[in-house]
Amino acid sequence: MFRTALRNVLAHKARLLMTVLAVMLGVAFVSGTLVFTDTFGSAYKNKSAKSFDHVSVAITSESGYPGGEEGRGAKQKPELTDALLKKAGTLPGADSAIGTVSGFTALADKDGKLVGGEWGTTGSNYYPGKGGKDPRYDFTEGAAPKSAGQLALDSRTASRTGYRVGDTVRYSTDGPVRTAKVSGVFDTDDGNVVAGGSLVVFDNRTALKALNKNQYDEIDVKAAAGTSESALQSAVEKITPKDSSTRTGGELKSQQDEMIETQTKSMSQVLLIFAGIALFVGIFIIANTFTMLVAQRTKELALMRAVGASRRQVTRSVLIEAFLVGLVAAVTGFALGIGVAVGLESLMNSAGASLPDGPLVIGPTTILAALLIGVVVTMLAAWLPGRRAARIPPVAAMNSVHATPTVRGLVVRNTIGALVVALGAVMLFVKDNYVKSGGAGVMLVGVIVLTPLLSRPFIAASAPLLKPFGVPGKLARLNSVRNPRRTASTAAALMIGLTLITAMTVVATSMGSAINKMAAGSMKADYSVSMANFRPLTPEVREKLDKIPEVEATTPLREAYGEADESYTSVYGVDPKTFAGLVGLDVTGGSMDGLKSGEALIDDELAKDRGLKAGDTFPLKFDDDGKTVKIKVAGVYEHNEMLSGVFAPTSVVDPHLTKVVDKQVLVKMKGGASDKAEDAIVKALGENPAITVQDKAAISNAVAGAINMLLNMLYGLLAMAVLIAVLGVINTLAMSVFERKHEIGMLRAIGLDRAKVKQMVRLEAVIISLFGAVLGIGLGLFMGWVAGGTISRSVSTYTMEIPLGRIVVFLGIAALVGVLAAMWPARSAAKLNPLMAIKAE
Repeated sequence: MFRTALRNVLAHKARLLMTVLAVMLGVAFVSGTLVFTDTFGSAYKNKSAKSFDHVSVAITSESGYPGGEEGRGAKQKPELTDALLKKAGTLPGADSAIGTVSGFTALADKDGKLVGGEWGTTGSNYYPGKGGKDPRYDFTEGAAPKSAGQLALDSRTASRTGYRVGDTVRYSTDGPVRTAKVSGVFDTDDGNVVAGGSLVVFDNRTALKALNKNQYDEIDVKAAAGTSESALQSAVEKITPKDSSTRTGGELKSQQDEMIETQTKSMSQVLLIFAGIALFVGIFIIANTFTMLVAQRTKELALMRAVGASRRQVTRSVLIEAFLVGLVAAVTGFALGIGVAVGLESLMNSAGASLPDGPLVIGPTTILAALLIGVVVTMLAAWLPGRRAARIPPVAAMNSVHATPTVRGLVVRNTIGALVVALGAVMLFVKDNYVKSGGAGVMLVGVIVLTPLLSRPFIAASAPLLKPFGVPGKLARLNSVRNPRRTASTAAALMIGLTLITAMTVVATSMGSAINKMAAGSMKADYSVSMANFRPLTPEVREKLDKIPEVEATTPLREAYGEADESYTSVYGVDPKTFAGLVGLDVTGGSMDGLKSGEALIDDELAKDRGLKAGDTFPLKFDDDGKTVKIKVAGVYEHNEMLSGVFAPTSVVDPHLTKVVDKQVLVKMKGGASDKAEDAIVKALGENPAITVQDKAAISNAVAGAINMLLNMLYGLLAMAVLIAVLGVINTLAMSVFERKHEIGMLRAIGLDRAKVKQMVRLEAVIISLFGAVLGIGLGLFMGWVAGGTISRSVSTYTMEIPLGRIVVFLGIAALVGVLAAMWPARSAAKLNPLMAIKAE
């Protein structure tokens, strides 16, 4: 049977080509993902590990945030001080000790734009340790900064921005813009830089002041030669303050490795989900191919049965063929996957990701996974066609050129499909979101099972559209409905990809619209001014804004946290005189006008939870100082995703803050929002790269941009599934042309010319593609509606919106897919010699 299977594979290698390609692409996706994430993780680990070479023992504070303005809690006595650092460096067994601090630092490029994005730029200190050097930095140009007017840049940032030693740069850490000269450029193994971020280094004193630190974030002690990390740790623990802890360099490396492992695992899981979708789509192509091959070899299989082959041997013969096809596809797919990993790394580096360099990592697990997936997926998909082949009685098979699906089989399939759809529909009425999501998935499976039944009414409905094409149009329609299973399997492959694409498009479009409504309804101010990474602003920012002649009113939003009648909530300090005119709250009880000292607005959830209404009083305990004040409810408003919590006058909030800072400042201009007004604000703030000035449209666009970027990434990941579906259409048409060789020859003989034969095949491809597209878009809209029902419970402004423009594009692409997929099969059909074709069985 093995020799028979091998002979069949070699005899039908052209017809198995598309199956090999489909499996190969799926395996390439999987192996490429595994190789890329393994390579990236290994390189990142090796590079980051070097940043701990100077650390034998690290001392860190456990008492909250050490001196940073973003910290919460009562003021504390600094622990990681210069005195502790000096003591640690002189311990027996210690070679040296340095103190480190870091924090957000916005660096402007030569065009005044923020370098590295909202979170990508970090500021740190240069601590001159042993020999006056800081082991974290290896200077390639210039020297380390020595005063407040100097800073140093990592080499990648210097290359991206074009800054050189001696250039003047603008930066900001907490609001005000400062300038400094570039004293030097360095290489570093800092994890932030390795991950593609930027690093700005100040001298030690300037860093502590600029980053608003009253102590070091960490003290790193290096062991002398001959001293183990554990021995040094024991010595360090004797001088460590009670609210601080120590960790060895080995422990830090292990924690870093675990973090990198988690990140790469998450990335791998996301990519593998889409690889799984691509492979699932490939199953339809494999099953279709083997079903058609078995049908074309019905007499051959019957003869094998007649000469003594058992059903099991016939099935085994088909599975051996599938094994050989899967093995070839797996090996070629694995090789292609290595190329995909290399290409993906180059692509991300060219896009500015700056991935760490390292050797290609090809683990045994990756090789085994590629081989198993390729072989197992192919054999599973071929099992059912092989089983069907074995069940055909030899006598019946010898009397048939090509086996056709039985009516009984279609009835059973339709019954199962209807039951599965009904089960999914019942699950949609369950309140649990997970069950409801599962119900949508079950319905998708049910529709896939029902596609042969659904194909008939769709193809019948296409008759008026095909009428202008005459005989080729009629023949294309009849050919499409001739074998419902085959049409369904081919269309289902395309349907799955378009279902997911449509559902994601609906959710993304509706979510963008919801954000627009939310921004328009919640914000009466013309502009929101905040730090680029949403760190706090200094109060002097508002003072500068109030001095702009075009500004009509401003209010800060000073964020604190506390317990309102024992219910934990956020508390915002606002200007009671201007707040009502700058924020759009839907007040359901009381009033938001003229807040007085000792009063506050609370959201409806807090009011419901604690049984409060306008005029009631409640205790408000602040986290920062632990003190409690009595607050009167001035009004109750309906919360949303942009505004919730307690709003009280700054006179109530300020006394309880460790440091008075603003989360953001809302600004209303006399002439409304305009380019001129925005320019006035930007210039008044010194064209600060750390500060973001946004109107309502900019806030919406920022969210919409993030949604569109995510959507485009998902489109790209699903492109593989769509490509495999296209191969399925090509495969079905090519094998159908071979199967109908005799028929096409007869058509040619009675007058159907080559052009019309091509047109017939193209129209058949378009019908199948549009059938899959219509089903996919319909299911996608349904799944988008199901997802929207869940989202609307947490996003009050969410309503489902149908992106008609994109749906028309999807349908157009599906029709184009049909035309392109038919090019080769149509050409093959037109080139058939009528006489030779008529002689063929």
